[in-house]
Amino acid sequence: MRVEFSKMHGLGNDFIVLDAREVSLPAIDTGVARALADRRTGIGCDQLIVLEPSETADFRMRIFNNDGGEVGACGNASRAVALLHGSAASVETSGGTIKVEPTENGASVDMGEPRFDWDAIPLEYAMDTTVMPVGWDSLDQPGAVNVGNPHVIFFVEDTDAVPLDKIGPEIETDPLFPERVNVNVATIGSRTHIRLRVWERGAGLTRACGTGACATAVHAMRRGLVEREVTVSLPGGDLLIVWSEDNRIRMTGPATESYRGSFEWSDFA
Repeated sequence: MRVEFSKMHGLGNDFIVLDAREVSLPAIDTGVARALADRRTGIGCDQLIVLEPSETADFRMRIFNNDGGEVGACGNASRAVALLHGSAASVETSGGTIKVEPTENGASVDMGEPRFDWDAIPLEYAMDTTVMPVGWDSLDQPGAVNVGNPHVIFFVEDTDAVPLDKIGPEIETDPLFPERVNVNVATIGSRTHIRLRVWERGAGLTRACGTGACATAVHAMRRGLVEREVTVSLPGGDLLIVWSEDNRIRMTGPATESYRGSFEWSDFA
């Protein structure tokens, strides 16, 4: 079976997009997702995105990290999908229904409402998620937010000074986080600007993380450190995050289609 795909990225966070809204695909499991994502023997990506029909929204988006695990949300992929779809749409994800809309240089995404309760992150046991009484090496007192998937956020003096490639995997797999966690280290530059690096669960260091930008911005706003509209600068570029009075998060930023191609399903199944 020959399958067509689109290769896309948002600020360097790259995706393989399979459109199964009108053409049925065989079942996708961990092995297939991992094989396609492999940068040496597959097509290569941070996340595999599969679009499917939905009974509750315009279509459904499934998200697989490059380790093959399926997750609930991906902000950068949401912008890429908006660009591919070409018009405003509601999108069902396992993390909730979001709304996407193409813009002149990318897309704007209504990411829904953040969740702060310890069992919504989830954490292994109850605690205040605003300033958590835990730490790892030089990183301590983080906050936690679920924006379709779980994030833990540390404010530091210099994001580049944190060995995130070493400490990220340790925090991601700590028993405190039963579903693992995305790890964010952020520096507040001003009331309207945050610098951010993210270790993504199941994907590692990426050039950008849309949900990480949303979680970090909302946590900083919750702490009163920034305004309700802020620019988040990641290694791949900038995202504008707004947390509106109706408790919904809107993310705006670029998305790009790199190329299209096709592959034989049996080569990866």
